[in-house]
Amino acid sequence: MSTDAGPGVDAPIPTSADELSSELARLLVRALRLLKDTGALDPACQLAAQAWRVTHHAGHRSEAGFTGLLHFLTQTALSEGDRMSEHDQLLDVRQEIPARRHELIFQTYSALPPGDGFVLVNDHDPKPLYYQFAAEHPNQFEWDYLEEGPQVWRVRIGRPGA
Repeated sequence: MSTDAGPGVDAPIPTSADELSSELARLLVRALRLLKDTGALDPACQLAAQAWRVTHHAGHRSEAGFTGLLHFLTQTALSEGDRMSEHDQLLDVRQEIPARRHELIFQTYSALPPGDGFVLVNDHDPKPLYYQFAAEHPNQFEWDYLEEGPQVWRVRIGRPGA
């Protein structure tokens, strides 16, 4: 039986609150990657999305790390769907800088009246965004893949009717 606790065991102990929160975020990322490796992809993504939500609303610098983690965790996971309304607006974020994409998508969703949706066009699978929606708006959104790459992804994101 190995007594090695893994990399980072001899790392210096954080001395400030900022160092502590950054080290805890780093450890959480490591743990969630290990959780994925055990086959528990969905729980790992849900926890990563919750971590993103907390850091996003707190304005913590580790928010981007959790977005990146969601991209890593979901790089091979795909869902299916086929709904699109002729009234849905199109939101093509492929030309936007990555840091701006999720902000635009959440703004577009927030402006939707019940029963409406929009079609997101992206250059990669937006599955990490799905987990962020699930964390931020549990059971309050619709998510349907219309096209699944390899160069273009189209997803209908909607607000359920009243």
